[in-house]
Amino acid sequence: MKILVYGAGAVGGYLGGMLALANHDVTFIDQEANAAVIAANGLTIVQAGQKRTAHPKTASSVAQAFLGGEGAYDLIIMGVKSYDLTTALDPLVAFCPAPNMILTIQNGIDVERPFMEQYGTEHVLAGSFTIPISKETINQLVVEREGRGLALAPTQPGQDIKQWLTLFNQAGIHTVGVKDHHAMKWSKAFLNIVGNASSAILNRPPGTVYKSSAMFELEVRMLRETLDVMKKLHLKVINLPGAPAKKLAGAVRRVPKLLLKPTLTSLVASGRGDKMPSFHIDLTSGVGKSEVIYHNGAIAKAGMEQGVPTPVNLAFTEVLWKLTKQELDWRDFDGKPKRLLAEVRKQEQNLARK
Repeated sequence: MKILVYGAGAVGGYLGGMLALANHDVTFIDQEANAAVIAANGLTIVQAGQKRTAHPKTASSVAQAFLGGEGAYDLIIMGVKSYDLTTALDPLVAFCPAPNMILTIQNGIDVERPFMEQYGTEHVLAGSFTIPISKETINQLVVEREGRGLALAPTQPGQDIKQWLTLFNQAGIHTVGVKDHHAMKWSKAFLNIVGNASSAILNRPPGTVYKSSAMFELEVRMLRETLDVMKKLHLKVINLPGAPAKKLAGAVRRVPKLLLKPTLTSLVASGRGDKMPSFHIDLTSGVGKSEVIYHNGAIAKAGMEQGVPTPVNLAFTEVLWKLTKQELDWRDFDGKPKRLLAEVRKQEQNLARK
């Protein structure tokens, strides 16, 4: 197949690299300097002790990818960050008004909607990626943990996705089909928010944050708020490849907090270790953007629409967004759980007045 990967980050790079290694015709769109490195040296993937190098085509713009002697693509994989999707859509519409199929693999709730509205649901496939990938250099990716994979879901009932499941499975990526893309994206967000916003705000690793009883209490409340909103939306928590979201949801709902704390703390420590989460990476990068609005922010928004109180998700979103925009001083929250607790109480009071 002829495949375009828009963004050669860790996830897009891995998927495109694996497809190129499976002899598909893959083109990456990336920044000019990065594209030049990949064009000259290939893209290396290190997995299970094996190092393999793919040699995809590269382009530094959408225009070059479509006008540089290239024609239509069978599949376009959106590999940019969630907060860059809308910006990426504009040039794509200009040069590709009628795509065959677009795959969104971003974390977050409702990220695929702009593409569905622009191109129609029959041309959009939703994906959730659970393999932890580290980008060691511009052109070298390392798979950090085995036993995970990719979930794909149609964005309209009756949409046949078998050929796409076959495509990725034959490329060596464990891929499963999911019926409801909303349930898939919400379940992935439920996993992603664990120890993420709180860690970024307090500037401490998730394992350290969870040692605070007060912060652990907030984390559990955040997860329970999410489950309450999902219940109101009639969305079930589903498992994703190597990511047992249903087990976590069951524990959050039914296990007493005294028993839940060591279990959840162990899960966070084993899953993230001392590695800082994605929201912290966004905050320290200085890009002025954060995926929190597609996670805690989207949960809080849906909660307001459904009449479900979500003060913790609201507080986490507002504080982290203002820190990102430098409207709050990070030093006021650095290692200070009480300051964050005060923000949650403020949201509780605001909700009580409504």
